[in-house]
Amino acid sequence: MSSENFLESRSALEFANLLSSERLSTYRKHADDCLDAALRLYAWNTAMCAAFYGPLQGLEVALRNAMHRELSWKYGPNWFDNASTGLAAGAQRRIREVKKGLRRAGKPIEPPNVVAALSFGFWVSLTDSGDKLNSGCQTSYEDKLWRPALRRAFPSCNTTLTRRQAHERLNRIREFRNRIAHHEPIFNKNPDCCHETILEVTEWISPGTAEWIRAYSRVSELLALKDKDQAIRF
Repeated sequence: MSSENFLESRSALEFANLLSSERLSTYRKHADDCLDAALRLYAWNTAMCAAFYGPLQGLEVALRNAMHRELSWKYGPNWFDNASTGLAAGAQRRIREVKKGLRRAGKPIEPPNVVAALSFGFWVSLTDSGDKLNSGCQTSYEDKLWRPALRRAFPSCNTTLTRRQAHERLNRIREFRNRIAHHEPIFNKNPDCCHETILEVTEWISPGTAEWIRAYSRVSELLALKDKDQAIRF
């Protein structure tokens, strides 16, 4: 069945009912309460979420590898076990959880496996202030992580990049990424701006990776189709 035929079928009503009125209300409001237009927008939103997978993957892999490289230079390849890093309690808990998962999977607790298993949110958190009690002592990521190591993870930034600037952009991307992961609407969350922010931050880390994203990303193509009176395939 084609996408247009689907919109004219009973299956469209069944699908709309399954989504629930609450979930579909955001789309119906944008579509002037037209069900067909709301379902087209829902399909467009789904396609856009899928299109963001590549750009987000490119940024996340570049970010974690660059951060791991600089933290290894400063604190050794097992920096996540080095108390000198001053990792906050939350970060230490995430590392313990990752190690537990690796043990269950029968994988060695080695830097490549630990780094790959840590979430995007973990890496973003390392650019936060880190000003939390850690084993009875106050820890500052500005002094422990950013200045001695992590600022060098963004070698192609043309200006003097501060930790706050890096965190603001990365956290914005993290929030957008989480909406995609939880199947939430992103059509009303400035996906064009987020795409540009992903490219900007990736460029700071690895211009080659940013070019890879530009060459293969479908986000711009889908943005041009957003308000067209046609069903977008995903």
